[in-house]
Amino acid sequence: MQRLLLRRLSSVAHGRGVSWPAVAALPKMPPFDYTPPPYEGPTAADILKKRAEFLSPSIFYFYRKPLNIVDGKMQYLFDEHGRRYLDAFAGIATVCCGHCHPEVIEAIIEQTKCLQHSTVVYLNHTIADFAEALASKLPGDLKVVFFTNSGTEANELAMMIARLYTGCHDIISLRNAYHGNAAGTMGATAQFNWKFNVIQSGVHHALNPDPYRGVFGSDGEKYARDVQEIIDFGTSGQVAGFISEAIQGVGGIVELAPGYLPAVYKSIKKAGGLFIADEVQSGFARPGSHFWGFEAHGVVPDIVTMAKGIGNGIPLGAVVTTPEIAQVLTRRNYFNTFGGNPVCTAAGLAVLRVLEKERLQDNAFVVGSYLKDRLKALQEKHEITASPVFAVIGDVRGRGLMLGVELVADRQLKTPAKAEALHVMDQMKEMGVLVGKGGFYGNVFRITPPLCFTKEDSDFFVDVMDISLSKL
Repeated sequence: MQRLLLRRLSSVAHGRGVSWPAVAALPKMPPFDYTPPPYEGPTAADILKKRAEFLSPSIFYFYRKPLNIVDGKMQYLFDEHGRRYLDAFAGIATVCCGHCHPEVIEAIIEQTKCLQHSTVVYLNHTIADFAEALASKLPGDLKVVFFTNSGTEANELAMMIARLYTGCHDIISLRNAYHGNAAGTMGATAQFNWKFNVIQSGVHHALNPDPYRGVFGSDGEKYARDVQEIIDFGTSGQVAGFISEAIQGVGGIVELAPGYLPAVYKSIKKAGGLFIADEVQSGFARPGSHFWGFEAHGVVPDIVTMAKGIGNGIPLGAVVTTPEIAQVLTRRNYFNTFGGNPVCTAAGLAVLRVLEKERLQDNAFVVGSYLKDRLKALQEKHEITASPVFAVIGDVRGRGLMLGVELVADRQLKTPAKAEALHVMDQMKEMGVLVGKGGFYGNVFRITPPLCFTKEDSDFFVDVMDISLSKL
């Protein structure tokens, strides 16, 4: 019966006819003037077979029936059958300008035609031009850039720089944080499902200033006391630094409690440490109100790390710090073969230009605020019912186009509704909407679409979520 329902939902959502009167009010995807070319490659079944044989078994996929995505344009993706989906995940908050944005693609192609790779031991204007443009987006003396290939690499380098500069080993991170999956960053990560049983030394995890699930609610200064206690009772009194996201991405779009970062910043500075802002997911205009997540808290970091949105899908990351702090890397040779690759940095520069030209930060603010208001209205609409299987929206949070919707079985107990979240994701996919999930319990919808997302897209997204929740 459920499969029949899903087939009918799919047919109606994409105009292939309907014989069931009850679905006449199903939402209609906004029109879009693009038709992908016919796909003649391997089927989803063929790819799954190859993955099982030749790729690591650690690679997982969404949905009971995984999608074979073969084309993308702006905020939409297309499967092997040419079916269109609204992308509200953007490759994990990565595609900021839109899939296959013509100006980014043109920059990549033109650079590839003349020089694909040379390493930084030779001069090339592309890396310098992008570093200059990137530095102009950061406050204070943050103007020295070291390019990497990913967020994990960027955070690894930032932690090493902090330890070298201060001469201390201890770093403080937050519970529920995710900073990468290499040796150092796995230590800073604080969710057991992302940590292997390998040596991870010198990292202390402070109470997470989570306004929804945290012990002190939205009182940021009370959470900050835990950082001071870690310094006092868990270290020599001196630390290398503190690393945090302004909005935890993998952790479930948790925006840190107001007043927390300024209070922690004082404690860290008093202990001789550096403040590292992990902007891998929350940077590059996604918050809307600001270009960087940390700016909303009124602090200026010593080191900023970034990736994902920096390249709109190109493997690119960066560490930005001050000239004084950057000097520590001259004590030995530190090198990254592909860091600053001309094709990648050409793409990064094109991304910055598109963000400014199309005013995508403003769009993230306007559309994100509209979408958040609609989601809050949806939260009020879906109250607990007498059904034996149910879930409701416990919390709507985030800012700009980095939003989270937490699904719970009970609003008072905040019991995570993980199975229901997976069910809603599948239902939404059948109606043409792709959304991410995260949080420690796997019950938070991560809404991080391309920044070209529109109010019409927002309406369609919320209406589809509404129907999916109603089917629980």
